[in-house]
Amino acid sequence: MFKKILIANRGEIACRVIKTARRMGIATVAVYSDADARAPFVTMADEAVHIGPSPASESYLLADKIIAACKQTGAEAVHPGYGFLSERTSFAEALAAEGIAFIGPPVNAIAAMGDKIESKKLAMEAGVNVVPGFVGEIEDTEHAVRISEEIGYPVMMKASAGGGGKGMRLAYNEQDVREGFEATKREGLNSFGDDRVFIEKFILNPRHIEIQILGDKHGNILYLNERECSIQRRHQKVVEEAPSPFVTPKMRKAMGEQCVALARAVDYHSAGTVELIVSGADPSGESFYFLEMNTRLQVEHPVTECITGIDLVEQMIRVAYGEKLTMKQEDIGVNGWAIENRVYAEDPYRGFLPSTGRLVTYKPPVPGWSGDGIYGTDGVRVDDGVMHGGEVSMFYDPMIAKLVTWGQTRDEAADKQIAALDRFEIEGLGHNIDFLSAIMQHDRFRSGELTTGFIAEEYPDGFTGAPASAELQAQLAAIAAFVATANADRAAQVDGQLGGRIETPGHWQVRLSGQNFDVQLDDKSGIAVNGDELDLEMEYTPGDRLIIAAVNGRELTVKLARTVKGFRLTTRGRSHDVTCLPQHIAHLADHMIEKTPPDLSKYLLCPMPGLITKIHVAAGDSVEAGQPLAVVEAMKMENILRAEKSGVVKSIEVGEGDSLAVDAVILELE
Repeated sequence: MFKKILIANRGEIACRVIKTARRMGIATVAVYSDADARAPFVTMADEAVHIGPSPASESYLLADKIIAACKQTGAEAVHPGYGFLSERTSFAEALAAEGIAFIGPPVNAIAAMGDKIESKKLAMEAGVNVVPGFVGEIEDTEHAVRISEEIGYPVMMKASAGGGGKGMRLAYNEQDVREGFEATKREGLNSFGDDRVFIEKFILNPRHIEIQILGDKHGNILYLNERECSIQRRHQKVVEEAPSPFVTPKMRKAMGEQCVALARAVDYHSAGTVELIVSGADPSGESFYFLEMNTRLQVEHPVTECITGIDLVEQMIRVAYGEKLTMKQEDIGVNGWAIENRVYAEDPYRGFLPSTGRLVTYKPPVPGWSGDGIYGTDGVRVDDGVMHGGEVSMFYDPMIAKLVTWGQTRDEAADKQIAALDRFEIEGLGHNIDFLSAIMQHDRFRSGELTTGFIAEEYPDGFTGAPASAELQAQLAAIAAFVATANADRAAQVDGQLGGRIETPGHWQVRLSGQNFDVQLDDKSGIAVNGDELDLEMEYTPGDRLIIAAVNGRELTVKLARTVKGFRLTTRGRSHDVTCLPQHIAHLADHMIEKTPPDLSKYLLCPMPGLITKIHVAAGDSVEAGQPLAVVEAMKMENILRAEKSGVVKSIEVGEGDSLAVDAVILELE
């Protein structure tokens, strides 16, 4: 076996590979940029080599620096993780030329599958179903419009070398093609160095299902069941699960065998994933089509590990060394159910805008996965690459962690997600924990009726928090009154107060979600909300930030934060601002004047930290609602900012090429 391997990646996936290598007795080498100098993966590895400045183009994407680090440390092999150089044929070839093993597939397979146009041709030759579309180079926007009209709307425009949700645009009409074709080319060029675009039919009610492939260098290729990855936002996966609630054993076999045939056509070995689009409108499940093959480890690989018991990173290392697979197709079963949620640094309450900065607080629900045992702690596994006090950098993907749960049933895995998300403490930047919890509780998710349009269809006006039942609101009112009583009791113990000792209130008016709750606490009779008694068991000491209570015999975890007027209680996918007033003075609150927020509608504000790449208007121009005003690039994605109302441009405050902070003024309307 290899004695030492280098991980040509960063963050969560670098930690993931290091942990398996350590368990296998293999020494590891990390490479890092300026931004990652204090990152956990750097200290976790046995050795670490600095390879350049923070931008990936000056560090992680430079193959010569990776190879130099291998020579410096004596690393015999390189694991590329995902992203960066993981699917670059030139990188695999350069390693081979230096006698360094590549822990991944053969160069010819990377080349064949990395080009979406060529891969579709190969899939057709291998007998794999493909989506109707134009397979060839597109000359310009006019050519793209003609092709789209021939295929029939809606169509999807994709960068040929794209991936990770970048370089993709959905077009419902000619205007969408004209607006999006050039942007798709630019994203492909900026992110992947290739501006070629292809166009294919967009399948209605689509489900995104992928098949995990694993092969060795001796001709053995297996499929390790499927993953459902339909819940996406802007073509970026948010929730993944295995198996799929839609796929039958017959479908699984048909899909798996076609995907193995495609892998065999390019002499594939190592781990890989064939992505399929499935028409949810076809109850037979026979309408599935090839999308692309990812010749690398997938972000969502842990859910496959949980239902098969196979460590995919270990298998990749063993295959790269030349070992045969020890399992056969008939050995691959489906054990239970696994769900993965991607915890991102983004604010779902502000249109999912990226949020970078310091992790003032980072406490996962269980310790980060150690590499021992696929299932984590009691079926809860956290794969992360950050730490308390660390930073989420603007230079890389905004993923903070992956939360993986396993249960005997799908509902059990989802329930574990909800409980674990409630215990996840992150402060200092925006995150999507509330949103993930809302999905896990959603009736449509629970029914398994998923499509790639799930988020757009269920949250058309944005996310405002998961709905809270009347029962949950009453329980939170009781918890808030308990906290207010404990704080008041502590305040009453301060010596030297004017008028002597203050009596601790036991009768509160709790205002939560626009409603008033009458809450009474009594040492003998317990606690009652609006006259109804609750069985509440909890411990709270002033200053606690996490409360684990038992309400009527069921566990409820609540995060607590102080606000100017009271508390913010966060649980079950929603934050609730709460005020607690002693009942005998509560009526006085009706006479308080509410402060009106300023009217900012005449300003176009930068919604995220980013780079202004285009200003579409000038001072004095008349604009209509919905008209593009500017383009902001953030996380390598272009975001078109449109006018919310009609008006005349009074002034432009920035120029193209300027880097802006969130809420910076771009222009003002009269």
